[in-house]
Amino acid sequence: MVNQKPFKRPIYVTKPYLPDLDDFMSALGEIWNNNWLTNNGPVVQRFSQELCNYFETNNICLFTNGTLALQIGLQGMGVSGEVITTPFTFVATTHALFWNKISPVFVDIEPDFYTLDPEKVEAAITPWTTAILAVHVYGHPCKLNELADIAHRHNLKLIYDAAHAFGVNVGSKSIARFGDLSMFSFHATKLYHSIEGGMLAFQDPGLKSTFNYLKNFGFKNEVEVVMPGTNAKMNEMQALMGSMILKHVNEIIEKRKQITLKYREMLESVQGIYLTPELPEDIRYNYAYFPVEVHEKEFGMSRNRLYEKMKEYNIYPRRYFYPLICDFACYQNVSVQDPLTVARRAADRILTLPIYYDLALDDVQKICDIIIEIGSTCRS
Repeated sequence: MVNQKPFKRPIYVTKPYLPDLDDFMSALGEIWNNNWLTNNGPVVQRFSQELCNYFETNNICLFTNGTLALQIGLQGMGVSGEVITTPFTFVATTHALFWNKISPVFVDIEPDFYTLDPEKVEAAITPWTTAILAVHVYGHPCKLNELADIAHRHNLKLIYDAAHAFGVNVGSKSIARFGDLSMFSFHATKLYHSIEGGMLAFQDPGLKSTFNYLKNFGFKNEVEVVMPGTNAKMNEMQALMGSMILKHVNEIIEKRKQITLKYREMLESVQGIYLTPELPEDIRYNYAYFPVEVHEKEFGMSRNRLYEKMKEYNIYPRRYFYPLICDFACYQNVSVQDPLTVARRAADRILTLPIYYDLALDDVQKICDIIIEIGSTCRS
């Protein structure tokens, strides 16, 4: 086998899609002419309507980032007590609970797509449970029907962290149409972004005014403050970026699909590298991430060693998510009854490989060749 050479430039796990610079500079003229930078300006209003059209609902609310969106979503829905959630997620999911003085109850995930295991959820319900906070991990839809059934039978709110799931459809419905509320992140690391930004999509139209109050200090008008809100408003620059990228989101998803297919072609038979199963045909996936599980005995080295080894080739994958939320110092005082067997195994094995719009397929092949060479060398 030919010894692979390192990439001349770093290949990071992600890279933001950016619109044409001249087009963006030209579009900035509207903001300059309006002399209106924040506080629900015309670009934010237009962007909001574009997203309403995209998601086929008027029940959305925009925020400066996804973390504040989720915090306000929980606050506005009056969630309290205990919430059953996953330890295999980004820290912001649990932080949103903490900031609302809600106790997280961590339960295990299912092994195929790393989303909450409904059986574990049901077993963890107590008289203090008020909601389920599930995560569409890597954009993979949760067990929607099972979680909805549990929430209905136990009178619980069903909230989804859909930070990874922009553009995902199940059947003919957007992923935003499931559960009581979904939070989407528009952070620059996501396949779709507005530099920073976030969105809530919800079923109860009455929540819209509450969320609008909470993200703008609780102001009803110049002289009335109706609730103790905060400052979580999206600004005009963010909205402009989001609006411009929204026009290209299908193209972005299609390119990521081609990258995913190349990875699958190259890695599906590599000893010790395990891929997620194909999603059901009724799911339109967004190809947000490309996770692989590294099985140490079969591959010849641990996930952590492969992670470090790939850096020598100027490739920077990510151990996403590692460690588990409950193992961070700030959550080690949270009692965890579930052994979290699947989640711990996933946290120790998963590596998410580079995937972004302008990653060349030849570079994807080289990344795979390097992984294959590393494994073969270890096993020889």
